[in-house]
Amino acid sequence: MNLELNNRVAMVAAASKGLGKACALALAKEGCRVSICARDEESLEKARAEIAAHIDTLAVVTDVSSATELEKWHQQTIKRFGQVDILVTNTGGPPVKRFQELTDEQWIAGVESTLLNVVRLSRFVIPEMQARRWGRIIHLTSLVAKQPVDELTISSTLRAGLSGLTKTLANQLGPDNITVNAILTGHILTDRQYALAEARVKERGITHEQYFAQAATEIPLRRLGEPREIGEVVAFLASERASYISGVSLQVDGGLIRATM
Repeated sequence: MNLELNNRVAMVAAASKGLGKACALALAKEGCRVSICARDEESLEKARAEIAAHIDTLAVVTDVSSATELEKWHQQTIKRFGQVDILVTNTGGPPVKRFQELTDEQWIAGVESTLLNVVRLSRFVIPEMQARRWGRIIHLTSLVAKQPVDELTISSTLRAGLSGLTKTLANQLGPDNITVNAILTGHILTDRQYALAEARVKERGITHEQYFAQAATEIPLRRLGEPREIGEVVAFLASERASYISGVSLQVDGGLIRATM
């Protein structure tokens, strides 16, 4: 299927590894020029080199919790490519803790890194998308937006809010031919999943192998997902083929979320 993404420009946050990198690669393979960011310069450069094998790629060291650094990344992307057609927001997860274990400082840091970076990046790209009457904004969030997890208190709270923001922006930007969607990712084999496993094996007194085996039995497809499977959904949502999909928080979780609504 031709996704008609040749020469589009995509900004993909936190793309040195995991889901962000998979999304950037999927878009690059479809002909998108790609701008990526991450905090670690070494891993970011490795990702840039891999993606650049397919298309012109810019990499900018950026802390997504910093408004100043996000603005610098956006400005450098515009300087290099002239525009931004597609924004993929993505962040690492807040601390793995239950409510009574969390401090005010951790809540504030979670808001900065999980919510405000999405607000700021969207604010940067929306005016130019409106001027061209074309744009795609895609938020990578988590199944906890719909099915909260006890030890992911901050994430469960803020990602539900991101679903609300997704719908609100879709309503406001639809007349400008800009679609806004979120992806509620399930258990995907990334560093975040291994960090969660570490916390749970200690809590439950089991091995990592036992944890992942148990996790797979809870998923109707009986396996954890691969980052590539998220990237390919993002590429579709960014394409002309998905031009009538907006305001959706799409579950990509192997059927893990049991709710029908």
